[in-house]
Order: sequence, then structure tokens, then C-alpha cells
Amino acid sequence: MNTVTIIGAGLGGLTLARVLHVHGIPATVYEAEASAGARAQGGMLDIHDYNGQIAVEAAELMAEFSGLILEGRQQTRFLDREGTVLFDKADDGTGGRPEVQRGELRQLLLDSLPAGTVRWGHKVLDARSVGDGRHEVTFADGSVVVTDLLVGADGAWSRVRPLLSGAVPSYAGTAMVETYLYDVETRHPATAKAVGGGSMGAVGSDKGIMAHRESGDTIHTYVSLTRPLDWFAAIDFTDPAGAVARVAQEFTGWAPELTALITDADTAPMLRPHYVLPLEHRWDRVPGATLVGDAAHLMPPNGEGANLAMLDAAELGQALAAHPDDVEAALSEYEHAMFPRSAHIAITSAEFEAATAGQSDEATAEHLIKIFSELTAGQGPFDAGH
Repeated sequence: MNTVTIIGAGLGGLTLARVLHVHGIPATVYEAEASAGARAQGGMLDIHDYNGQIAVEAAELMAEFSGLILEGRQQTRFLDREGTVLFDKADDGTGGRPEVQRGELRQLLLDSLPAGTVRWGHKVLDARSVGDGRHEVTFADGSVVVTDLLVGADGAWSRVRPLLSGAVPSYAGTAMVETYLYDVETRHPATAKAVGGGSMGAVGSDKGIMAHRESGDTIHTYVSLTRPLDWFAAIDFTDPAGAVARVAQEFTGWAPELTALITDADTAPMLRPHYVLPLEHRWDRVPGATLVGDAAHLMPPNGEGANLAMLDAAELGQALAAHPDDVEAALSEYEHAMFPRSAHIAITSAEFEAATAGQSDEATAEHLIKIFSELTAGQGPFDAGH
């Protein structure tokens, strides 16, 4: 194995590069964005002790990771549409899902790599096999690289995936609208009280409002709606006030401290449609190429995406280190574990959606609370199979 090329400088790609570096294997990461700060990196992530933290340990970054943890943010509560608290679990410091800012975790990984590992401003136009397990990648700037191992860590719309699979993401039937509130304790005290110190969810059968306390005095909100794409297309998101009003209309009758997360937003609403790959997406072994994270197993947001991407990357890196002279053995070992793990979580998520479809708001909330209670007790669906 002479050259390792990773496409995508998200958490998966960077974790892979770091684990390889720990084992003395150089890699180059190509990223379409112009720089590390080209765009905001999303909000909070709970990094789980049964997958994400295993990857952090493999990257030998646990001490540094511990410094990123936001104390108290593991508090979790569920409310009904009237704002009544149905479930409230405090952050007592013993939970296995500490919260960190995605951008800070990404920067930690970037800082752990040798200078020049990430090549910014390299958008992939095409990737093709050139035989003998090697691949050629062409970038938008006209540059070309040929590599012995190509790893697609490039997300939902991966340019590497077509080398291995004909699967194309399809709309999942749901989308989120993101908003932020700033200076919440002084400017939005009722909403701050409702959200609490960590995360809050108020869910209905086809809609929900989820909110996270981020660093500082900020609340990041995800408004979830199960609607066709045409429904969202009819909303003009270039008109923030109009878009907010239309989304808020779906929550008529909900408590004002909850709807304020939409109507009083300090940022323009951002639409995030959800796309998925087939539940048991897999491919036949293709010499010299593989995928990690969303490129391999795109699924709706369920708290597992970033964790799975990091675990994929860590296990791939360890397999390559264990088989330095046999890349195909390493890739087979990695995929053999990754396929059933990701399929299990995708199927479990789909089963939850099916179980709550058409239920009342109250029944949906009860179902979600049951799932979360089992998960935090170490017997939930997502930690199975590890």
C-alpha cells in the first residue's frame, strides 16, 4: 500500500487519517471546501461510549476530547405540546453520551494531523478505476491523482460511491428546519426554562421541535416535519419571515415557549431535507476502494451518524494497520463488520418510524421516551451488535 487517498474532511475522513497516522501510515485527505472555516460545522454531537468514543480512543485523543465536553449538556427532557415536562433526565456526569460542538471536534482532529495532510479546495469531478486496484481521481481544478487505496468519506452525495454501488439517496419523507436563539436567558427566559440545560424534544405524530443548548447562551433548534418535498418547495426560504410563519403554522396550539423557538429565531430558517440509502446497503468487494459514514450508509438523523462515521473510520484504519501488505484483506475485514452494524441501526430507525406512523402525539411521545430510557440504560436498540 503506497498511497492512501481519502475524499472528504468531515469527522469520518479525518478520523481515518488520524488513526492511520497513529500507526505510521501516511494519507492525504482531499476536501471540496476552500478551508476549515469555509462554513459552519453544525451544532452539538453526543459522542457515545459504544461507538464514537471507541474511535476517539483509537485516535489516541481521549484526553483532548475530554476538554471539549460541555458539562451539563447531557440533560434530556421531553415535553408535550402544552409544554408539560413528560420526562427529565439530569446530567449527573455518569452518562455515556457527552456533548461536544461538532466544529470543535473537527478542529481537534485537524490539529492532530501532520501539516499538509488535508488539501483544501479539491472538489471531485470524477473517480474511475485504472486497473490493479488503483483509481484515478479528477478534481475541478484540473488536477489528477492516482491512488492505491481510495476511501469515500464524502457524505450523502459521494462521488466515490458509484465505483462500488449503483445506489442513489432517496428522500426519506421528512425534513428539518434549523433556527438559532441567542442570549436566551435574558431575551427568551420562558423558552430557556422549557429547554433546560441540555436537549429538549417536543414531538407529535408527524412533527416535532428539538432543541439543544450549545456553548454560551445559545439554543439550536431543529423543527422536524413529515411532509412531501413539494410541500417544502412551496415555501420561499429566501423570505425568512414568510418561511418562519408558514412553518410555525404547523404548530398552531402548541405552547408559546415552544413555538418561540421558530417565531423568535435570530437566524434565517435553514431547510435540511433528509435522504437515505437502502436500509441494508452493501456492495461486492471492489479492489482498492471503500466507503465510510454517510457515503456508505446514509440514514435519517438518529444520533448515530457522526458516531458511526468515526467508528467506521477507526476500524478501517486499524484493519489497514493490521494488514499492511494485504489491502484487500483489510477492506474485507472492515466491510464484514460495518455492513451488519449500519444495517441494524438503519432498520431499527425505520421500525421506530413505522411504529409511530399515524399514532397520536401522546403515543408518539411515549414511544420515544421508552426508546430513550432503554438506550440510556445501556439496553437500547442502537448499541446492540457492538
